[in-house]
Amino acid sequence: MLDQICEWLGNIAVFLVVITAVMHAVPGKDYVKYIRFFSGLILILLLFTPVLKLFGMEDRFREIYSGAEYEMRRREIQKAEEIYEEAGLTDILSEQIPVSDGSSGVESAEAETRIEVGEIEIGE
Repeated sequence: MLDQICEWLGNIAVFLVVITAVMHAVPGKDYVKYIRFFSGLILILLLFTPVLKLFGMEDRFREIYSGAEYEMRRREIQKAEEIYEEAGLTDILSEQIPVSDGSSGVESAEAETRIEVGEIEIGE
């Protein structure tokens, strides 16, 4: 129990030292208020970590974060798939070229995927 309290206080101390260093390293004063705001939110989470662990809410927050991260990545993959479909690249990407196994001259059941890229021009 005492080890957990020492670890908790150590985490808070390290966080405060890092935030203080960041505040002094920021060249302009325009971003200081944003850094203070977000560091304050993180500090609140650090302060309530023992309470969250006590009530088992820490796992729930991790599940929520993991679910949101998964959903964001799923949307990115869907957008990329739509871009490929619009460009007509789905046929090229799904094409598989059969490969012989070398010993019996029989084509193997597993085929390698080969993508050939033509000349790419950038600009006008």
